[in-house]
Amino acid sequence: MIPGTFEYHRPGSLDEAVTLLTKFGDEGRMIAGGHSLVPMMKLRLAVPEHLIDLGHVESLQGIEITGQSIEIGAMTTQHDLIASDSLVETCPLLREAALTIADPQVRYRGTIGGNVANGDPGNDMPAVMQSLGASYVLHGPSGTRQVAARAFYEAAYFTAREDDEILTAINIPVPAPGHGFAYEKLKRKVGDYAIAAAAVVLTMDGGTCDSAAIALTNVGDTPIHAEAMGESLVGTAVDDGAIAKAVAAAKAAASPAADLRGPRDYRAHAAGVMAGRAIKRALARVKT
Repeated sequence: MIPGTFEYHRPGSLDEAVTLLTKFGDEGRMIAGGHSLVPMMKLRLAVPEHLIDLGHVESLQGIEITGQSIEIGAMTTQHDLIASDSLVETCPLLREAALTIADPQVRYRGTIGGNVANGDPGNDMPAVMQSLGASYVLHGPSGTRQVAARAFYEAAYFTAREDDEILTAINIPVPAPGHGFAYEKLKRKVGDYAIAAAAVVLTMDGGTCDSAAIALTNVGDTPIHAEAMGESLVGTAVDDGAIAKAVAAAKAAASPAADLRGPRDYRAHAAGVMAGRAIKRALARVKT
């Protein structure tokens, strides 16, 4: 199908974009890379009367690493994440996760802001951001505020973003030197959503786990910050017994729907398998 009729707007500044979004209300939709919205428009599942293109708002683009903070503009593409040597050196998990998203054509256009902002439980970056302790910068008529990624997702396609707010940037604390990381994703084919996936960030101190953050993709209505799973590793040597407990916690946290990717029990089991693999690979990457 082809989209319905709409009026196209191309704001040149963030304030102009917010003004348009406020003016049109429910009749307006923002578009970034378009890989989520355009297919919905073609299926007439989304029929905006006004389309607000953020592609020319320069303040929404770029990667900045200062001190102990990483700031990524919402219009930064997945390809930009992959190609940034400084980002790969500081937070290599982002590159690893970005490489699992769709294919190069999509990654050249798909944006990090679009991936985290629309609340699709199948998107990869929301769980990654939860594992990294990231927060999202939201800008609207009342000003700017930040919301932790772990508190942002409320239900499938429902988030803490107000209708008149734009997600402008993502702030990530610089991971500790020598940290371990991994993103493990099971999917049916290249370019598909995950059957189940797990993001892990952990640190070790003298052979003992000092911190662990784990999040799961596409096994619930929202990305799942598996807090109990991470806590089960802290204070252990991350040996086989500790990993087995964490895997059990992952299966318990998962609440997937049955769909073409498999029945509920299979997908919950897959979440545990991906979590176990991610923990082992993250542990192998720890540098002391």
